[in-house]
Amino acid sequence: MCGITSVVELVDIEKAYKTGESEVSVLKGINLTIDEGEFIALMGPSGSGKSTLMNIVGCLDRPTKGMFMLLSKEVSKLPDDELAKVRRDDLGFIFQTFNLIGRISVLKNVEVPMVLSEIPRDQRRARALDLLRSVGLEHRVDFSPQNISGGERQRVAIARSLANDPPIIIAHEPTGNLDLKSSN
Repeated sequence: MCGITSVVELVDIEKAYKTGESEVSVLKGINLTIDEGEFIALMGPSGSGKSTLMNIVGCLDRPTKGMFMLLSKEVSKLPDDELAKVRRDDLGFIFQTFNLIGRISVLKNVEVPMVLSEIPRDQRRARALDLLRSVGLEHRVDFSPQNISGGERQRVAIARSLANDPPIIIAHEPTGNLDLKSSN
C-alpha cells in the first residue's frame, strides 16, 4: 500500500425524489472512490444528476440507498448536527451562485466559516486577509458583495471555501464567472 487513502467512497448510491404520487430516480448504482490529492470533474448533460451527486458528497443531501464514506466515516446515516460538523470541519464549498451574505463585508464573508469554528477574532481576520490577498482582493475587504463584480464575488467564494483549511473542496463551476487571468 502506498499510503494513499480514500477521502470519498460511494457504494451503490441511489437517489430518488417523490413528486406527488410518483418517484423519480436521479442516481442509480453510483460507485465512486476519490483518493487523497485527487481532482475530479463531473461532466454530463443537464439533468443527469451531477448537482445531486455533488450535494450528496457535500453532505447537503442524503442518498436514498447505498453507503457513503467521507474521510473514513460513514456519513450517510449521521444525525443532522453531526452532519453539520462534517460540513464545517471537512468541506469547503464554492457555490455556483456564490451564497455570499450581502449585508456584511467581503472580509466578514470570508470569516464566517471560522466564526462557526470558534477561531479567535484576530486569527480569523489575519487568515481572511491572507486569503483575500491570495485571490487578489485585498483592496476590496470593506466592500459589500453587491458592490463588486461577479468575478470578484466568485473569488470571495473561493477564499471563503479555504477559510477552515478543509481537506475537501466541493466546487460547482468555480471558474464560471472569472476572467481568463483569474481562472488560472
